[in-house]
Amino acid sequence: MASPVKAFVAVLLILGLVTEGLCACSLNDINIGTVRSGRTIQGKAEWNVTVINNCKCSQSKIKLTCKGFQSVEAVDENIFLKQGDNCLLIKGDSLPGFRSVSFSYAWDPPFIMFPSDSVVKTC
Repeated sequence: MASPVKAFVAVLLILGLVTEGLCACSLNDINIGTVRSGRTIQGKAEWNVTVINNCKCSQSKIKLTCKGFQSVEAVDENIFLKQGDNCLLIKGDSLPGFRSVSFSYAWDPPFIMFPSDSVVKTC
């Protein structure tokens, strides 16, 4: 009787590890797309930025690298707040799984941004 119980527990442990692996999110699941809007503001190109959480779990306190970020167009600080060399997305609130948030700025050339930190919520 002990052998089938051990086998059952082993199967549950393996399934747990596999399931956890499927739910694991990382910074690699945060994608940033930047496209030119076609508008010019004060002689600078306007850029539309979309940040997508490509994981089923919510992620909060998302920070993007934005060293030297500037814009001649006001950027909504509720969406994108510069804090030194990093920028906080949506005031640290959660970005649900498979959802996105967008903002625009005007500068030339465009800034290359990468996710630098986030907190993954359980899903």
